[in-house]
Amino acid sequence: MSQTYTRDEVAKHDTEDSLWFVVDSKVYDVTDFVDAHPGGESVLRQVAGQDATAAFYNLHRHEVLTKYEDLCVGTIEGEKPQVLTPKPGDLSTVPYAEPLWLTPAYKSPYYNDSHHRLQKAVRVFTDTYVVPEAQAREADGKYVSQELVKRWSEKGILHMRLGPGKHLHGVNLMDGAVKGEEFDYFHDMIVSQESVRANARGFQDGSLSGMVIGLPCIMNYMEDEKRKKAIMDEVFSGDKKMCLAITEAFAGSDVAGLRTTATKTPDGKHYIVNGTKKWITNGTFCDYFVTGVKTDKGLSVLLIERGEGVETKPIKTSYSLAAGTAYITFDNVKVPAENLLGEENKGIYVILSNFNHERWTMACATTRQSRTVVEECLKWAHQRQVFGKRLIEQPVIRQKLAKMIALCEANQSWLETITYQMCNMPYRQQSQHLGGPIGLLKMSVTRAAHEIADEAVQIFGGRGLTQSGMGRVVEMFHRTYKFDAILGGAEEVLGDLGVRQAMRQMPNAKL
Repeated sequence: MSQTYTRDEVAKHDTEDSLWFVVDSKVYDVTDFVDAHPGGESVLRQVAGQDATAAFYNLHRHEVLTKYEDLCVGTIEGEKPQVLTPKPGDLSTVPYAEPLWLTPAYKSPYYNDSHHRLQKAVRVFTDTYVVPEAQAREADGKYVSQELVKRWSEKGILHMRLGPGKHLHGVNLMDGAVKGEEFDYFHDMIVSQESVRANARGFQDGSLSGMVIGLPCIMNYMEDEKRKKAIMDEVFSGDKKMCLAITEAFAGSDVAGLRTTATKTPDGKHYIVNGTKKWITNGTFCDYFVTGVKTDKGLSVLLIERGEGVETKPIKTSYSLAAGTAYITFDNVKVPAENLLGEENKGIYVILSNFNHERWTMACATTRQSRTVVEECLKWAHQRQVFGKRLIEQPVIRQKLAKMIALCEANQSWLETITYQMCNMPYRQQSQHLGGPIGLLKMSVTRAAHEIADEAVQIFGGRGLTQSGMGRVVEMFHRTYKFDAILGGAEEVLGDLGVRQAMRQMPNAKL
């Protein structure tokens, strides 16, 4: 692309035999591309020989130029391209596109050098390996490739997604970006927020999220240490997949309403499991099911392996089949008694044990996705020309952006405050003090997502309802943000949990 041209030279290429135009001081020869142009040939002929920068960015995302960079034949003499082309790992320079701790002018007491190293490493990895596959799988509905799963395993990403703990000690985490022994909940937050930047919501859940909520039950409640280690090794290596099978058609947030039964055999050596589970993430492709069941006097949790009597069927939801959302049938499944996790009839404690981390992780992800939507809207408002001026020059658009930015920053700040408490409270204190605040945080984050999704579609118009092109990120968010308002506990249930926990601390205070 070392060849340079004057604008007068480009202007001569406006015929059927030679069609050139300029975008951001780069010269493109689309003569042989006209017939293949998805928008038809007339659009290209209208800008033949001209500077098409404004027209291009009214219709296309900047990444299109990267896709068709082989059509670029040179640059305009004496000019340099002005539009930023981010490289893998780059921080965005768009205002509010990054949390304040990643913005050069701002300081934070929560983050040290290891947090910055980890953030950079995970972003490079995500941009390089995850984004291309995520976009492809979100579209075709296929499951995450074993190649990517192995990459996650080798870099310690699968291990880090379960949060701080002994399972990280001695593990290579992103080629030494952080030591397992110093990994804290801010590192955990970074992994969560960076990983969802692929903007593929179904694939995001399909990226072994079942492991994140299922494996802790094994780590914390399986008594056989040898078998526990073997299962952890299988799952962390990516050789085996795991999901958490609690929800049923009859019981969602109402966990106590489960109807799947586990009846002990007369010799006490097995349970016979019968029932169904619904909307189980990763259920279609997993090998292990951490399953909530009704036993004779209460709720219990069993580890069930895929085998005879276990059948899974995909459920089509608002996001991609890549999530592996399943309807599961257990038909007289014989499960060894030693597969009981925790105590019989006290499985509610097993299920509740990881709820705080699950809900906190979802708050991390949704806050980051909301921020990405804000960035998309800021870019679009500055490049979209309507009624003779840019969208950003309309006061009503600036008001929408102000609301979206304020919601993002408020929730990120609250998230960091709670994360700091998590770093400084042992597990028992977290269970005692943070269940309510985390529930309220998740409710706040998903309510904000509702507002941000709504305003973003208004800013993008019809493009915000189209799964490709300029508004694809906004369309994805608007179509899928509700998953986070339902999964892990519905907004109303979590809001009530937060208030009820506050009621228990209420003194005899009067107005």
